[in-house]
Amino acid sequence: MDLHLSGRVALVTGSSAGIGAAIARMLAAEGSAVVIHGRDEARASAVKAEIRSEGGSAAYVLGDLGSETGALDVFHAAERQFGSIDILVNNAGSYSERAWFDTTASTWRDLYEVDVLPAVRLTLAAVPAMKARGWGRVIQIATEMASSPQPVMPDYAAAKAALVNMTVSLAKALAGTGVTSNTISPGLIHTAGVEHVLRDRASRSGWGTDWAEIQGKWLREVLDTRYVTRLGTAAEVAALVAFVASPRADYITGANLRIDGGKSPSIN
Repeated sequence: MDLHLSGRVALVTGSSAGIGAAIARMLAAEGSAVVIHGRDEARASAVKAEIRSEGGSAAYVLGDLGSETGALDVFHAAERQFGSIDILVNNAGSYSERAWFDTTASTWRDLYEVDVLPAVRLTLAAVPAMKARGWGRVIQIATEMASSPQPVMPDYAAAKAALVNMTVSLAKALAGTGVTSNTISPGLIHTAGVEHVLRDRASRSGWGTDWAEIQGKWLREVLDTRYVTRLGTAAEVAALVAFVASPRADYITGANLRIDGGKSPSIN
C-alpha cells in the first residue's frame, strides 16, 4: 500500500534507538524525509546512516527537550534540515520499573516533566505552520498502561495518560484544519531498554537467564495477563505510526490506538 508520504517531513523525538528509531526507519522507507532526534551523536548518526544506506532521506539533531529553550532549539534545528515539519512524533520520554509505594512525589513530577512537557512544547511550536498549510500530523507515543494501569510504574502510566488526554483536546482544537492528533499506545515492546528492565527483574527474582522464560514470567507474574504470549516488536509499532501519519488516515483523529497484543481487551 502506498501511504503517500513522499515529500513529507517528519520529526521523531527520541529516535536514536528503540521504538523511535524503528518509527524513523519506517517513515523514511515510506518516502518521508526524517529528522532523527536524540542526545547521543553516535547513536543518532548510526540511525541516519542506516536510513541513507536504504535510500532514504534522513538527518539528525541533538538536544535536550527538558526546557523551553532546548525544545525550541531542537525544533528549529529540525526545520533547517528539510524545511517545515509536517509530521511530529512525540516519542521521547523516560520510564523506570517501580512499585507504587517505591515511587515518590519527585518521581511523579520528574516523569511528567520528561514525558509530557516536551510534547507540549514541540506541539505548540509545530502546529501553527501545519494549520497554515492545511495538513499535518501530531502523534503521541504513550503506553497501554495509560488506560490500563498496573501496580508497577504508576508514575509513568499517569504521565502517559496525560498525553492521551492532550491528544483529544488537541484534536478538538484542530477540527477542520487538516491537522490530526492521535496517540499510539504500545504494550510491552521488545527494545534494548525493555530487555534491560526485564533482565534486571529476572536477576532480582531468580528467574534465570533464558529470555523466553523471562518474558513469560513477566507477563504472568508482573503484568498478570494470560492474553499476551510474547512481546511486540518496534517494527509493528512503527507500521501503525506510519499509517496514522499518512494521508490515508485523514479520518482518524482524537484516537488512542492500542497495539498491545490484546493485553487490555475492551470494547473501546
